[in-house]
Amino acid sequence: MAVTGFFARSELAATLYAFRREFLIVGIFSMVANVLMLAPTLYMLQIYDRVLVSRSELTLLVVSLITLFFFAVMAFAEWSRSRLLVRAGVRLDAVLSTRVFNASFEANLSQSGAPAQRAFNDLTEVRQFLTGNGIFTFFDAPWAPIYIGVLFFLHPFLGWTSIGFALVQAALAWFGHRRTIVPSEQASKAALDVNLYLQGKLRNAEVVESMGMLSGLRERWAGRHAEYMERQGAAQGLTHRIGAISKWVRYCQQSLALAAGALLVIEGELTAGGMIAANVLMSRALAPIDQMVNTWRSFISARTAFLRLETLLQAHPERDPALSRVPPSGEMELRDVVASAPGRAEPILHGVSLHARPGSVTVVLGPSGSGKSTLARVLMGIWPDVSGEVLLDGHPLDGWSRAELGPHVGYLPQDIELFDGTIAENIARFAEVESDKVIAAARSAGLHDMILRFPKGYDTPMGEAGSLLSGGQRQRVGLARAIYGDPALIVLDEPNANLDDVGEAALMRAVRELRDKGRTVFLITHRPGAIAVADQLLVLRDGRVLCQGSRDAVLTWLQAQARPPAAAPAPAPAPSAAPPAPALG
Repeated sequence: MAVTGFFARSELAATLYAFRREFLIVGIFSMVANVLMLAPTLYMLQIYDRVLVSRSELTLLVVSLITLFFFAVMAFAEWSRSRLLVRAGVRLDAVLSTRVFNASFEANLSQSGAPAQRAFNDLTEVRQFLTGNGIFTFFDAPWAPIYIGVLFFLHPFLGWTSIGFALVQAALAWFGHRRTIVPSEQASKAALDVNLYLQGKLRNAEVVESMGMLSGLRERWAGRHAEYMERQGAAQGLTHRIGAISKWVRYCQQSLALAAGALLVIEGELTAGGMIAANVLMSRALAPIDQMVNTWRSFISARTAFLRLETLLQAHPERDPALSRVPPSGEMELRDVVASAPGRAEPILHGVSLHARPGSVTVVLGPSGSGKSTLARVLMGIWPDVSGEVLLDGHPLDGWSRAELGPHVGYLPQDIELFDGTIAENIARFAEVESDKVIAAARSAGLHDMILRFPKGYDTPMGEAGSLLSGGQRQRVGLARAIYGDPALIVLDEPNANLDDVGEAALMRAVRELRDKGRTVFLITHRPGAIAVADQLLVLRDGRVLCQGSRDAVLTWLQAQARPPAAAPAPAPAPSAAPPAPALG
C-alpha cells in the first residue's frame, strides 16, 4: 500500500494508517453522537418556553418521546464507536505483535535490549490509548465550535463568553503539555532503569545470596528507586496541580455561564429556558477541552511509547520472507572479518579469514579474551557489528532466511539456556518433536540412559528436571539440541567446559560422527584432548589469527615457537605492524 506525507515516514505510522476506515466510521458515529448532544438543550427550551406556557400534556409527551428516541440513537452511536475501537485494537495487536516480537528479539541480539524490554508494554499503551476514552476526546473536540455557534444563535454575549472560557482552557492544556512532558519522560525512564536493575539481580539470586551481596545491592537499588520516586512524585504533583486548576476553571465557568444567562433574562434578552439550556450547552462545548487537560498525561505516555516503537521497528526492519535457498552443504568462509562492539575502541576480531569444507572439524584455540566466542557468534550470524564477508555455501550469511536456515545449523554457546518445556521439546528446538531424531541426538550426546531414569523420561518438564541436572548434564542437553536433525554447520563454544571424562568421550564421539556424515564442525575449546579430532587448527591471540592450517602443521609450528633458542640473538627492532598469520599445512 502506498502512503504519502506523514504516514509514509515509518512502518508503524503506515500500519495505523491502514486502520483509517475504522477511524472514519468512528468519526461518523462521533458526529451522530455529538449532534444529538443538542437534544437536551432543545428539550429544555421546549419544556420551559412551550410546554410550561401552553400547559399541554400532549406536547410534553411528544417532545419527551422524540427526545428519548434521540437519546437511544446517541447511546447506540457511542456504544458502536466504542465496540469498533475495541475490535480495531485487537486487530492492531494481531498485526503488530509478531512484528514487535521479532524486532525485540533482534534488538536483544544487537545488544540494544533496553528499548526491547518495553516493546510490548509500549504496544499495549498505544493500543489502549487508541481504544480508550482518550481518543474520543480528539473525535469530540471538533464539535466544540458547533456548540459555540448555537450559543451565538441564542445570544452573542453567551457565544463570546464561551470563547473566552475555551481560550483559558486551551492555554491551560498548552501549559500542561509544556510543563509535564519532560518530567513524565524522566519518570518513565527512571522506572525502566529500576525495573531492569531489579530483574538483573533477581536472575542472579543464588550468587547474591550465597556471597552476602544483598545488602550492598539493596542500597544501590534503593538509590535508584528513590530517584524514580522523586521524579514520579514531581510529575504527578505537577499533573495534579494542573488538574486542580482545570477543575477550578470548570466550576467557575459553570457558575459564570449561569450568571451571564440570568443577566440576559433580567435584561429581557433571553428566556428562562434559554438560560438553563445555554448553561448546559456551554458545559458541553468546553467538555472536550477539559477532557484534553485530564487525558494529556496518557496522551504523552502513548506518544512516547509510539516513538519508542517507531524507533525499534525502524532499527530492525522486517526481513524479506521471500528469501529461499537450497539446504546448505556447510561450506563456511570468512574473508577479512572485523567484529566490533559498542563502547569499545578496538575491534574484537581483526581481519579474520578462514575456510572450512564440509566433512571437516576446525578447532579454535586461544587464551581467554582472544575473541573465540565472538568468532562463534560471527559464524552463526548473530554478532551485530561485523564488516567483511561471512559466506555459507558462497552466499552471505545474512542473505539466508533464518527460519529456513535454522534447522540446518547447530549452536552450543558457553552459557547454556534451557527453556520452559519438556526435555524432548528442548532437544527438538520447540518444533514438532520427532522421536527418532530426539533419541538419536540424545544418544550422540550420551544422554539417553540418564533421561530414561527420570519418571517421565523425555516428557519430563525442564522446570522439574532443571534442578536435578548438573552443569555437565545441562551442557549435554544443549549439545543434543545443537546436533538435533544432523545440521550441516555446527558451532560448539567450549562444549566440554563442564563435562567429565565420560561426557567428553561422548562429545568426541559425536564430533567424529558428524564429520563422518559430511558436516562442518567448529569446536572452540581450551582442552588439548579436542585437538585429536581436528582436521585444521585456528589459533587466535588478541583478536588476530596467530596461525592456521592443518592440525599437524600448526602443532609443529607451535612447538617450534615454544622451543627455546640455542643462543640468544641480538634483539631486533620491533616491527611497526604485526606480521600476517602463517598459513600452515
